[in-house]
Amino acid sequence: MSLKYKVLAKDGNARLGVLETAHGEVRTPAFMPVGTAATVKAMFPEDIKATGADIILGNTYHLMLRGAAERIHKFGGLRKFMNWHGPILTDSGGFQVLSLTKLRKITEEGVTFRSHLDGTKYELTPERSMEIQYFLGSNVTMILDECPPYPISYMKAKKSMELSLRWAERSKAAFIKREGHGIFGIVQGSVFEDLRAKSAQTLVDMDFDGYALGGVAIGEMQELMFQTLEFTVPLLPQEKPRYLMGIGKPKDIVGSVMRGVDMFDCVLPSRSGRNGQAFVRGGTINIKNAKYSEDTKPLDDKCECYTCKNYSRAYLYHLVRCKEILGAMLVTMHNLTYYQDLMQALRKAIEEKRLSSFESQGFI
Repeated sequence: MSLKYKVLAKDGNARLGVLETAHGEVRTPAFMPVGTAATVKAMFPEDIKATGADIILGNTYHLMLRGAAERIHKFGGLRKFMNWHGPILTDSGGFQVLSLTKLRKITEEGVTFRSHLDGTKYELTPERSMEIQYFLGSNVTMILDECPPYPISYMKAKKSMELSLRWAERSKAAFIKREGHGIFGIVQGSVFEDLRAKSAQTLVDMDFDGYALGGVAIGEMQELMFQTLEFTVPLLPQEKPRYLMGIGKPKDIVGSVMRGVDMFDCVLPSRSGRNGQAFVRGGTINIKNAKYSEDTKPLDDKCECYTCKNYSRAYLYHLVRCKEILGAMLVTMHNLTYYQDLMQALRKAIEEKRLSSFESQGFI
């Protein structure tokens, strides 16, 4: 057995489900906090679990640059190394390489690039990406793909998509099968319907354990992203999980769940937390704003997180203004709790078949 996914209920295109891994179950729709360098910034692992998260994300690119993959393997994998006892999904590194336009060269073999940290030269191939993710002990391994920029011409998008398909085949061949672990294909093709269809069909024929949608939310408007989902998601198997990579705005998550997506990740809640932006029912607040300096209310009076139960907006304003580390920790803890509360609310709405009215229920 690799990974096992069960659809428990449906409301329109939205699915309530559970992904079974060797290290626990993941309730879907699911949001994965991002632990780029073997840590979700400003959070203890036990506090991540307390927010309601079932799974976290680690990153091949950043751990590769720090020479950590082989070292982590010696410690028994990323889970043991960072004291996180639940499932882990790892990004293949392809998206991060996209940002290194002036420092990388893409060939049929893979990507040669220079570290943005110290200029050291690296080569990332599908086989090397699979090896690193194996060393990390990923429950969900992602294929190496090329994530094209937006906007992009049709011919460039086609060439990129076809390269990603060849890398997908090599990634799957190099993946080491073991119980409770699996590998996801990544559908590419930019916003072009026929390219997405070709990518999806070819990946489905390869029979991956799940399917991700890459190359979205990299510059296109929300409407175009949703249109891309609408013509791509129906091409994917009903019995396999679907993962929309890098999506983090609450309204984007809700709209994507309505279109049949099961899994999400983004740095937004933790990065915003470190910068004083808090997600609350009905929107966001910037705790740096002077109007909160004497505000005795919690960040969100409907939130049951440690931060909201123990600290006022005034205290958080003080911490963030003074650039105290505790401020980043407390706002991040709240934000990650908000995101997990959002996912729980979505799961309940699907189960009760009232997802169509979710946006009017005051959460976002």
